[in-house]
Amino acid sequence: MRIYERPNFQGQMMEFSEDCESVQENFCSHDIYSCNVMEGYWTLYEQPNYRGRQYFMRPGEYRKFSDGGHLRHHRIIFYEDRNFGGQHHECMSDCSDLHSRFEECRSIRVESGMFMIYDRPGFMGTQFYMKKGEYSDYMGMTGMNDCVRSCRVIPKHNGSFKMRLYEHFDMGGQMMELTDNCPNLNERFHMSNVNSCNVMDGHWLMYEQPNYRGRHYYMRPGQYKSFNEWSGNNSRIGSIRRLMDL
Repeated sequence: MRIYERPNFQGQMMEFSEDCESVQENFCSHDIYSCNVMEGYWTLYEQPNYRGRQYFMRPGEYRKFSDGGHLRHHRIIFYEDRNFGGQHHECMSDCSDLHSRFEECRSIRVESGMFMIYDRPGFMGTQFYMKKGEYSDYMGMTGMNDCVRSCRVIPKHNGSFKMRLYEHFDMGGQMMELTDNCPNLNERFHMSNVNSCNVMDGHWLMYEQPNYRGRHYYMRPGQYKSFNEWSGNNSRIGSIRRLMDL
């Protein structure tokens, strides 16, 4: 099979006749937009070492991947000094404990994909959303300290979005349903305290203040019976937005 960095078999091409644990070690582009499967049946994975979302590929030409995008690798690089200096450490998947890799982090570069970083192991504590870009002094930009202890990949989502908010714990009390962004929860629903929620579709960010400001929390599909389960200090929520490929 042959993979290409652009649609319609354009750009850099790389040919495979056997398994490959890490495409990006040999392929300069982090994204694959088209491919030609000439012989055999293959499975493509979004992450190295055969992990993440999978795509079954039978013989044929794939001029543009039908999910509206491409196969994306997620890559974030942590630097011990500001302005991308000092030792650096790369991550391309979820990591629940980064302490064994480095002690301090003062700048970050997100080369592709979206991530949440946390100041405690196990995806706990203060968290911050990071999209593709350079953060030369991320402590000054985010207000976080230099302790990055875990990070989580935010997968690309192309489907619908739906979440339900509840005023009481364990999905009790008044319920409000969201399918799009909400810059001011109180103005829209006359509700500023959320004690539990059910994320049914898509990935979201909840902010403590209106207009997507202040401390925020990554919400992936699942039930959250109390604000403690999304690492909230309290139940106050001011705005909510869908996490799309921004």
